[in-house]
Amino acid sequence: MQSHTPVDFQKAVIEQSLNIPVLVDFWAPWCAPCSSLAPVLESLAERHAGEWILVKVNTEEYPEIASKYGVRGIPNVKLFSNGDVIDEFTGALAEYQIEQWLKKVLPGPWAADVERAAVEMSAGNDAEAIALLEGVLGKEHDNRRAAAMLTKLTLFSRPEEALKLVELLEGEPEHADLSEAVRTLAPLLMRSDSDLPDGDAREAYRSAVETLSLGDMDGALASFIGVLRENRYYDNDGSRKACIAIFRILGEEHQTTQKHRRSFDRAF
Repeated sequence: MQSHTPVDFQKAVIEQSLNIPVLVDFWAPWCAPCSSLAPVLESLAERHAGEWILVKVNTEEYPEIASKYGVRGIPNVKLFSNGDVIDEFTGALAEYQIEQWLKKVLPGPWAADVERAAVEMSAGNDAEAIALLEGVLGKEHDNRRAAAMLTKLTLFSRPEEALKLVELLEGEPEHADLSEAVRTLAPLLMRSDSDLPDGDAREAYRSAVETLSLGDMDGALASFIGVLRENRYYDNDGSRKACIAIFRILGEEHQTTQKHRRSFDRAF
């Protein structure tokens, strides 16, 4: 653990964070909450030696560093990794709260593979991304970011697997929309045609599900909205639920969501 104010912030924090995460405690001698937080951070740093290191910066002595990194209230704790601030908190949190925060924000040992998978996903190289993410989860089974990414990649081709993966995301607010969407769409994709209810909308609905299974969310939305106009209540309001789930996966700002949102709202 390193607990003194660094003379050379570049070396003590930025350069060190290229090899190991650095937790920087911005504090001041007159700050009572800083005094109560300090021993908690020092205890955690000793307990997690080798996982991250602690560096303390006295804002009275180094106001230019505090200003550069946007410190407006103290204590302010920032986590640096690969030269950048990746998360932070302000105030004297309890030890268990800091533990939970660290568990969530600290880069795992396979973070580089997850980042590579994200690049492959963006490039449309799904097979490569899947291989990387499966490798990560094979070694770090509770890596939630990897689980969320793999869930999206396998939902349409392997819905049973996606349904199991989403269990790893329980209680994670940032993945709540994805979890709910998967629980709606995966069972739908797993159903056989013979399980679909009879009715005039049956064939159009079956076609919409088939389009969705191909990962064509644009086409699936158009088809489900068509079913909504024909028979909103077919399959227990299935088309409306499917559209909402697709919107959740894509996000409200996605161009496909924006393309179909107005038609969806007017369909019933």
